Amino acid sequence: MTLEQAVLATLRELPPHKQQEVLDFAQYLQQKEVLQRPHPSLMGLWADLDIHITEEDITEARKEMWGNFPREIDL
Repeated sequence: MTLEQAVLATLRELPPHKQQEVLDFAQYLQQKEVLQRPHPSLMGLWADLDIHITEEDITEARKEMWGNFPREIDL
């Protein structure tokens, strides 16, 4: 007996409200799996555009964006 067959056999023996709980849990696990998949690299998205961004470029952009951001908030 395969794992799938064992799960189905056990599921069939449960009352309908417990079958619904099993379905809800299986869908939760499925969604959790989808959310944990690694995201594709952005570098792959622009690989054919001949764009080369260095760590220094990123550091400079951060300094420009956050340079004037207040460090402390007066309440």
